[in-house]
Amino acid sequence: MSDPEYLALRNITIAYGKTVAVNDVSISVPQGELLALLGPSGCGKTTLMRAIAGLLPLTTGSIALNKRDITRVPANKREVGLVFQSYALFPHLSVFENVAFGLRLRKISGDQLQQRVDGAIAMVGLQGFERRLPKELSGGQQQRVALARSVVVRPSLLLLDEPLSNLDARLRLEMRSELHRLHRDLGVTMIYVTHDQTEALALADRIVVMRDGCVAQSGTPEDLYERPTSGFVARFMGFENILSVTPEGLAGEPGRLDAATSSVRDARALAWRPQNVVLGQGPFSGRVVGASYQGETTEYLIDSAAGMLKAQSPVVSQRFAPGDAINFDLPFDRAVKLAES
Repeated sequence: MSDPEYLALRNITIAYGKTVAVNDVSISVPQGELLALLGPSGCGKTTLMRAIAGLLPLTTGSIALNKRDITRVPANKREVGLVFQSYALFPHLSVFENVAFGLRLRKISGDQLQQRVDGAIAMVGLQGFERRLPKELSGGQQQRVALARSVVVRPSLLLLDEPLSNLDARLRLEMRSELHRLHRDLGVTMIYVTHDQTEALALADRIVVMRDGCVAQSGTPEDLYERPTSGFVARFMGFENILSVTPEGLAGEPGRLDAATSSVRDARALAWRPQNVVLGQGPFSGRVVGASYQGETTEYLIDSAAGMLKAQSPVVSQRFAPGDAINFDLPFDRAVKLAES
């Protein structure tokens, strides 16, 4: 049975003077799990990851890895691998030597070094590229070298800091599949830092959403996608229409939509995905201020009494143009109830 507290972060606070970057965060990561830290820039996710790697000191709290307290252990003795957003390859070293660098620091040489480097290069599909320099590789290939360099030392924990953000859409999809395969094959515990909810949903066993240095919500991808608890998390999970529930109706910043909300219980707000807004019929009215063709669907921006709402419908449905008056509905059975807006 895997250890449910293989990585244990306890009451971690990281402050720079009066600025608190991470505020009393506690997270347990089971052995073999891929945990995503998700949130906007400045929420503390990268700061927390760097502290786990030993690159930043804690103000308070502790870090334990495989039941060993590593709070004050130097970064080079933590058995933690780190893949940077910028790849951080040595430009003057070949692919082979970049991958071998960590092993050479550990005084590994000869046949053992050759076998482990060859195995890591094969694992990321770069056989035949051993003598090339980083400048002779594509962005996706450079990222594979960075991954091979991290896994070749057989880390107890692998940290990935937005590793796909510098790649184009096609390469991101390919590398996402590659990371999935590596995680399955290696079984290593991973922490993946990202601001992209699609990446987090596709890769992670569990997601921790961070806000202002704190944990806003954590759970499986299904939990967060289907059951966000706050407006902040809901927006990150694609619920772009969030309205407060009042006795008079559904309220936005500029005004409200008159609606019978007495049937809505235990909710401070309701959230709808764009595709769950019904267009062309319903009790509410507004005006189309934007229409964006997206292939199989069209996305609309609707100016309503409760503010701007976003809707999405298949292109085979009735089409609307900017300036059109439109009726719409926000069905309660398609909404998610939120404890706060």
